[in-house]
Amino acid sequence: MAKSFFSFILTILISSNVSCSKDSNSDVNLRIELGENGLVNATATADGALSYRFSFEDNAVFENTTGTYEYTYSNKGTYLIGVWAFFDQQKTSYSYQSVEIEITNAAGDSNNNGPIDTSETVTEYSNYSLVWNDEFNYDGAPLDSRWHLQYKPILGWGWANGEQQHYTRRRDNSYVSDGTLKIVAKRETYSSSGVTKSYTSARLNSKYQIEYGRIDVRAKLPSKGGTWPAIWTLGTNVNELGNYHGNSDGDVGWPRCGEIDILEQRGSEKDILLGTFHWGDTQPPYNYGSYGQSKSTSALNISDVTTDFHLYSLVWTRTSLKIYVDNKFIVSLNNSASVPFDNPHYLILNLAMGGDLGGTIPSTFDEDVMEIDYVRFYQ
Repeated sequence: MAKSFFSFILTILISSNVSCSKDSNSDVNLRIELGENGLVNATATADGALSYRFSFEDNAVFENTTGTYEYTYSNKGTYLIGVWAFFDQQKTSYSYQSVEIEITNAAGDSNNNGPIDTSETVTEYSNYSLVWNDEFNYDGAPLDSRWHLQYKPILGWGWANGEQQHYTRRRDNSYVSDGTLKIVAKRETYSSSGVTKSYTSARLNSKYQIEYGRIDVRAKLPSKGGTWPAIWTLGTNVNELGNYHGNSDGDVGWPRCGEIDILEQRGSEKDILLGTFHWGDTQPPYNYGSYGQSKSTSALNISDVTTDFHLYSLVWTRTSLKIYVDNKFIVSLNNSASVPFDNPHYLILNLAMGGDLGGTIPSTFDEDVMEIDYVRFYQ
């Protein structure tokens, strides 16, 4: 997706620079380019720096070795951008620079930090109220106020279930345009965490969590072999590396956190939809449990899921969990004290390559897309 920046550039020199070092460090220079729809491109340079840390707003602090970072502000307002240049591995020797900027072209108003996107009329359900949503009626990166791009390999070198891609935070792999979120899997050589892989994609965590209620995701699935799309949840107490919620709600392993697969699709069976529950028993020895069902589009009497959008839903109560496609039943699980589905969960949207369900990736694969029209949480 082409980048578009306004013609003016803020170049901040050493006027507000702070250094901390036994020796003399070079000053860090911060260059800010303001783009469309709240996009900011920050570039930091400092001779001899080993790494950089960027701070854009609360809970939006990022580190890298390149000295560049793109960030999209969700709401209009005045923000302080700070950057540290570190000159040693312990990060005790550094230079700091900051600049105050005004964002006038973000999607949200400066006084609109709430969880509800009112840009579309949403479906109403009896006894439910909308508590969080994203209608994707903007352009650019997924809103940082709503989504976390999970990119750190959870196994240190890769992802579970034999997935063959690296997930990234790049706009190449996840962006919003024309009213939908695009999650793009590509064939390309890409290195991360010292490991080189042949595919990239994106994995999004909702920053909002839900315990009981209804989740609706309207999506169009990829059509090419080797792709493994998933719309699913994990308990916020999972101890998985790189997830948004960290250990704020607990620190248990999978599957004791509980997993709800609202939608999965095999790489070689694009007319089959899977709904599955995974868990660890709540009492020692915490035995693993799993239950799911698969149904074909013909059995459900629905159109092609790779060319048309369909509604994938979870209805979760204290007594049951039920999964639907276009409000047609797929699978259910009784909810009881023996399974861990009485805790908050967050939503995950991702498009994996290969692995247990993706299977063999054709040599002709170049790229494919999972497209999301909206995400809505009700309680």
